[in-house]
Amino acid sequence: MFRVADTFDVLCSTAALRSTNVIMAMVCAVLFHDLLLCIRPGIGERKATTYAILVALYPVHWFFSFLYYTDVASLAAVLAMYLFCLKKKFWISAMFGSFSILFRQTNVIWIIFFAANESISYIQDLYPKDNVSHENIEATHQSNKVVSGRDTKTVAQGLRRRRINSPISKNVVVSESSKLYNNEVWDICLKLWNSKCEVLIAFAPFAFVMVAFVAFIIWNGSIVLGAKEAHVVSPHFAQFLYFGLVSAAALLPWHFTPSQILDLFHLSGKNKTCSFLAILMGLGLSFIAVHFFSIAHPYLLADNRHYTFYIWRKVIQVNWMMKYMLIPLYLYSWFSIINILGKSQTRVWVLSFVLSVALVLVPAPLIEFRYYTIPFVILVLHFPVIDNGKLLALGLLYVAADLFILVMFLFRPFHREHEPGTQRFMW
Repeated sequence: MFRVADTFDVLCSTAALRSTNVIMAMVCAVLFHDLLLCIRPGIGERKATTYAILVALYPVHWFFSFLYYTDVASLAAVLAMYLFCLKKKFWISAMFGSFSILFRQTNVIWIIFFAANESISYIQDLYPKDNVSHENIEATHQSNKVVSGRDTKTVAQGLRRRRINSPISKNVVVSESSKLYNNEVWDICLKLWNSKCEVLIAFAPFAFVMVAFVAFIIWNGSIVLGAKEAHVVSPHFAQFLYFGLVSAAALLPWHFTPSQILDLFHLSGKNKTCSFLAILMGLGLSFIAVHFFSIAHPYLLADNRHYTFYIWRKVIQVNWMMKYMLIPLYLYSWFSIINILGKSQTRVWVLSFVLSVALVLVPAPLIEFRYYTIPFVILVLHFPVIDNGKLLALGLLYVAADLFILVMFLFRPFHREHEPGTQRFMW
């Protein structure tokens, strides 16, 4: 009896409990590796392994791999859910989805996101001929231009240049893009309706999870477990902007490079009117979010262990202008994220991802970089592959940040006058 008690004490020691997250971090790396090979089959084992190591070194994820927090296990459950969803093993995927909700209730949004996008892929597999025709509309349109150009190359070369650069041609391109988007949404809705029985049967496991989750909310009286009064759902729209900037900064080689900046300028130059309106609307909405929906949670203002405490005081609130001066950076970051995702994903996928990020982050009143980890990893999975030199440079930056955070945590403890015990700096 005493031996059993002693064994239990050892298993529940601080070191043993924290080691579970080390194991979960390894599981996350393996799952990320397999997901990357599943999403991008041609990437190769070595490159996938490099990316998995890079994500493992991501400073926020790396730090909490050594503490007894739920974030690493939550990420592992979400990645496992995504992997099995892509492999069409929906029962297993739903099981991991239910596990992810036990770690963090907002993971229900990612269940909906993965299931919804996979259901679109599922119905597209049911209509392969339609998919080929729709996917090749733009390619066929462009190829017709090329073929006609080749036939009249010596006669109409100058005329073709004038047509491409004319305002009428630009308006036609924008009009066609809008029509393609509307056709894509309408086509998906029509196919979902026509195949509703097949889709409902195939994705029934996710429906069961959703029903159970709704029952939990009714029984619990809230989506929040624990201190409900400290985690009241709030319209924290500025949190959505913070995620964009933090993610863009953490993925520096994709976003803040001359080629990406030129790409965004080139994209805005295709239709200056639409681009101007989009930027104007983005600036207006960002201003409203920052001015009216920038929440300072009591924990953020009182807990000086967390780096967000100092970022809030020394950067965002250093003077009355700074929070507004950051708006262009927020806007650039989100435009860059959407631009990069749009090169490899459908418009519906990009829109659903943006909405999912908003649904996860906006209701959270507390600024926590831990909340950004899952959408950040999803971004890395779906961003284009970059060369090894940039990956190495980013990995070295992550290592430097990891070492700094580790040194501050271990060798710069401090004490509070009103609270006993040693305090340490952390994310």
